[in-house]
Amino acid sequence: MIYFTKMHGLGNDFVIIDNIDGDVSLSTEEIRKLSDRRFGIGFDQLLMVESSSYKGVDFRYVIFNADGSEVSQCGNGARCFALYIQKKNLSYKNPLSVETNTGIMVLTVNNDNSVRVEMGKPNFLPSLIPLKTNEESNEYLVEGFKVGSLSIGNPHAVLILDDISDIDSTALKIQSSNDFPEGVNVGFMKVISKDEIQLRVVERGVGETLACGSGACAAVIHGIRLGLLNSKVKVRLNGGNAMVEYDGKKVYLTGPGEFVYEGSINLRSAPS
Repeated sequence: MIYFTKMHGLGNDFVIIDNIDGDVSLSTEEIRKLSDRRFGIGFDQLLMVESSSYKGVDFRYVIFNADGSEVSQCGNGARCFALYIQKKNLSYKNPLSVETNTGIMVLTVNNDNSVRVEMGKPNFLPSLIPLKTNEESNEYLVEGFKVGSLSIGNPHAVLILDDISDIDSTALKIQSSNDFPEGVNVGFMKVISKDEIQLRVVERGVGETLACGSGACAAVIHGIRLGLLNSKVKVRLNGGNAMVEYDGKKVYLTGPGEFVYEGSINLRSAPS
C-alpha cells in the first residue's frame, strides 16, 4: 500500500510520496500505472521526498515523468514539494534547501503561501543541454524551425510565435529530432509586452501540460537574451500565471501550489 498526496501548481499536477525512510521503490511500469488517469491516480510527475546525502541540505527532491523516466528539474513541482514539507511538518525551516540530480535548489514559502524557487543557473553550452551542434548560439535551426535552447536541469527548446494556437505537429517534429539525444521540452512563446508573455509547453515524457515552471524560466531567459523582455516577467500559462526573474546569473520562479486530496493505492490491484 502506497500513501500519497495529490497536488497541482497552476494545473501541472503531481503525486507526492514521503520516502524519507527509503522503503518505497517503484519500477518504470509501476509509475506508468500510477500515472494513468483512468486506471491509476493520474499525474504529470511523481515527486519523492527523500533524505539528502549532502550535509546541511534538508531533503532530496526526486522527479519522475508520467512515462516512468526520471528527470532532474520541475519548478512547479518544487513549489508543491515545499508546501508539502511544511504541511506534513517534515521541517520548520524556511527557506529549504533541496538536492536534485543537477544541484541544490532553494525554496522559500512566502506569507501568501506562494513559493519562490531559486532554479539555479541556466546552461547554454550545447553539450550540456544536450543539443547536437558544435557552436553555442542564441538560436538554432531544428527540423526547419528557429529555436532557442538551454538547460535548467532539463533541456528546453523555445519558439517565439505570434500565434500559438496550433503547436502539436511542430512540437512532435522537434521532440523527435536527433538534435536532442535526451529529448526536449518544447515551449511556444507569444510576447505580449516586455513584461508579459503567453506560453504553452509540451513536455518530454508527458505531453502538453497546463503549466511548466522550468519551461517558463527557459522562455523568459531566451526572450531576455534576445532583448525582447525585461528582467521580471509575468508568464501566462494555460493553468494560471507565474512570475520569472532573471538577473543574468540565476533564475527565480514564483507561483502557487495547491493541495487536492490524499489517498492510498495498492499496486497489486492496479491493472496490468
